[in-house]
Amino acid sequence: MAGVIPARREIPVEYTWDVASVFASDEAWEAEIRSVRERLGQVDRFRGHLGDGPEVLADWLDFSERTQRSLGKIYVYASNLHAVDTADQEAAAKDSRVSSLYAQVMAALSFSEPELLSIGLETLRRWVKEEPRLAIYAHYLDELEARQAHLRSTEVEELLGQVSDPFRTASETHGVLADADLKFAPAQSAQGQTFEVGQGSIGALLNHADREVRRTAWESYADAHLAVKNTMANALLAGIKQDIFYARARRYPSALEAALAPNHIPVEVYYNVVNTFRKNLPIWHRYWRVRRKALGYDRLHVYDIKAPLTDRSPNVLFQQAADWISEGMQPLGQEYVDILQNGLLRQRWVDIYPNKGKRSGAFSTGVPGTYPFVLMSYVDDLYSLSTLAHELGHSLHSYYTWHTQPYVYADYSIFVAEVASNFNQALVRDYLFAKQPDPDFQIALIEEAMSNFHRYFFIMPTLARFELITHEMVEKGGSLTADGMIALMCDLFQEGYGQEVEIDRNRIGITWAEFHTHLYSNFYVYQYTTGIAAAQALEQRVQEGQPGAVEDYIAFLKAGSSRFPLDALKLAGIDMTTPAPIEEAFAYLGSLVDRLEGLAG
Repeated sequence: MAGVIPARREIPVEYTWDVASVFASDEAWEAEIRSVRERLGQVDRFRGHLGDGPEVLADWLDFSERTQRSLGKIYVYASNLHAVDTADQEAAAKDSRVSSLYAQVMAALSFSEPELLSIGLETLRRWVKEEPRLAIYAHYLDELEARQAHLRSTEVEELLGQVSDPFRTASETHGVLADADLKFAPAQSAQGQTFEVGQGSIGALLNHADREVRRTAWESYADAHLAVKNTMANALLAGIKQDIFYARARRYPSALEAALAPNHIPVEVYYNVVNTFRKNLPIWHRYWRVRRKALGYDRLHVYDIKAPLTDRSPNVLFQQAADWISEGMQPLGQEYVDILQNGLLRQRWVDIYPNKGKRSGAFSTGVPGTYPFVLMSYVDDLYSLSTLAHELGHSLHSYYTWHTQPYVYADYSIFVAEVASNFNQALVRDYLFAKQPDPDFQIALIEEAMSNFHRYFFIMPTLARFELITHEMVEKGGSLTADGMIALMCDLFQEGYGQEVEIDRNRIGITWAEFHTHLYSNFYVYQYTTGIAAAQALEQRVQEGQPGAVEDYIAFLKAGSSRFPLDALKLAGIDMTTPAPIEEAFAYLGSLVDRLEGLAG
């Protein structure tokens, strides 16, 4: 069988991420777990005493930070082992243990914020000025004040911490089904050659030059999800109900506001995404038409969306990708490039190639004290190069934040995270546009760009509309079924594809089930659209050589959560409270369609 996916044990170690850099052995990991459990026994000496004075409060915050740092490393070690082989029962057991430990720690620490609020923000701000160890917490108090109306009593906060573990069951069930239990029929070429379909191979198969391979792979992938549609629908409904439960428990008017308010994101930003997307759908309709004509088809199907428009697309080995990414990121300065190359080529940040059981997709992960790891399934093409650039954007964002900010601000919201990743893609892409004039290479670059925009500026805003409608239905007491969600999803895609793309209602309608992480993260997906829009605007500033553009961007990467997300972007020169960046990104999208039409004749 062509395209057989290797077992994990068959992947050479130099192509895997360095999990041993987190803990040298399982025994060291177990020892850290015991250490955290021992610390939990010391929490009661702080409970009820945070108001005793600034020194006690500083001791508590130091204790809490050390506990959470340890917990983070414990999590990364287990989750990294599980992600690369979801069928490995020992790794799955480790991952499950960490989920339980995480819930216990969060429940134990949950008394802190209600107790801080009982002290009073005025007193806390005075203590911040008096005690040097508290000076870094000024913005944290601003965040706390913003959430004050939505924090509950110590008992309720502890309970909410405890339910976080069982509440993960819905998303984990969906994930296990998708990554370990789904059975995919093999794809077939027009000549009868077979190709194994899996989470690690579906992307490459949908880019295959043979239309029959694309069709059979797309149908196999959709049909496997349709076979368990009722279980997946029940899991997603549970996830939506959990979002609504948390919103009501914290006294938010809706799950949408509960998702946006902690980061000071007005709901208008969300509506900017869905409304601006709908307004600009004619650009997408034109692209489908140009693509259909370039392929020479009478009708375009969904499985043709990523069909290669040239039979001379470049083969890009991993080392070549590393070189081109490094060269493309040079406008940010040598320090940035040196950090990137060190992670890529020496410290083994990246788990590179596909293997059986490997978690689908790609992501960056880690915590302060670990490397900012990257998981992907590299397959020697421009799409893989782009994915690598994207995830390294996340990882360099983490690196700069972790090496600049104290632990309390060492994280950042997805709202800004997707800016850094898409910025890297845009900068590397423009570098290749300038350095690779060959028409076939240019067409392949446009295809990669349109594929990325298809995900971020088409799929994600469509899922954002789906998420908004389904949450509102449940909030109003309505019910959701598998067939109802399939019909809704199909109707939304029908609007997006217009009359230019042939629709297979059930197979396009099951798309919601194919995003088994994203739709369990309470109004998460719209941030892909805002992220790529802000990234395009920032990349344009850098490419045009605007004064301070590079310095502003690096300052943004270093900010972490020391500023609210919209303020961090304003630091870099972008205002996402208006639809302007999204409109500008659609204008860029239109220019790519123009360019493709010219190249493809």
